[in-house]
Amino acid sequence: MSDPRFHGIVPPLVTPLNADGSVNHAELAAHVEHMVTGGVHGVFAMGSTGEVAYLTDAERIAIIETVAKQVAGRVPVIAGAIELSPARVAEAGRNLIAAGADAIVATAPIYAINDQAEIADHFRRIRERVDAPLFAYDVPVRVHRKLSPRLLVDLGREGVIVGMKDSSGDDVGFRRLIAMNRDAGSPLALFTGHEVVVDAMALVGADGVVPGLANVDLPAYVRLWKAAKEGDYAAAIREQEYLNRLFEIVFVAEGRSGDAAGVGAFKAAMKAGGLISNATMAYPVRALDGEVLARIHEILRDVGYLKD
Repeated sequence: MSDPRFHGIVPPLVTPLNADGSVNHAELAAHVEHMVTGGVHGVFAMGSTGEVAYLTDAERIAIIETVAKQVAGRVPVIAGAIELSPARVAEAGRNLIAAGADAIVATAPIYAINDQAEIADHFRRIRERVDAPLFAYDVPVRVHRKLSPRLLVDLGREGVIVGMKDSSGDDVGFRRLIAMNRDAGSPLALFTGHEVVVDAMALVGADGVVPGLANVDLPAYVRLWKAAKEGDYAAAIREQEYLNRLFEIVFVAEGRSGDAAGVGAFKAAMKAGGLISNATMAYPVRALDGEVLARIHEILRDVGYLKD
């Protein structure tokens, strides 16, 4: 059976930055407190939403130290150990665990061109060298490799990984993974990383959700997940439909990078909602402004997120 510590709503934390691009640790701690007291079941720091690719090793470690200190053991802290090779992931993972993380997340190899057997050994080597639970992060848009359901379940049965976050966009594959995992005795905790299908995935057996949009509106995801777990799918669908309208903010910045359009929209909304003081993005990504920002504010007002 999967580790019962890992379930429910585990938001991938945005990293608040000062105007000069340095990490705003005071706002990060306040945001973590907002998440924990708001009803999350864990937090995931240093993922794509946290702009991990743009941060130095020292910044990553300091962020995990701040997050872990604020969480203070109330929920699990999961940290992204995003690196090129098993040896580098393992080194990063050990540092993140020492900084206070309870588990780490790793992708398939980046830059290296590996087949599925080599990818399986990649995860095995990481687990051998890091004494902590390991999650697989299926995000082919960033690593250009899809993790197969069979590979993931086999690694779960071996005890190599305890779960996975699905950001593949392949909902058919995720449904197949849920079925295979159940048939294997549920060795994995399965999380959808897609903000707009949480109601459906909860219905078919997902163990949790890692929604970047929860940085903007956590209470709606808490209500959605509670309704789904209680079998009130009409209420869950209502919350999901509201969140889907809110999620339209990520489609406003046409022609911009994925990080600017997605994470940039989250930060713009968080600033508008008073959750962070500015929407600075990690260099060289530029914050959203002008007509794009005006349209995001219009969406926030239209859905009722902003009352002014």
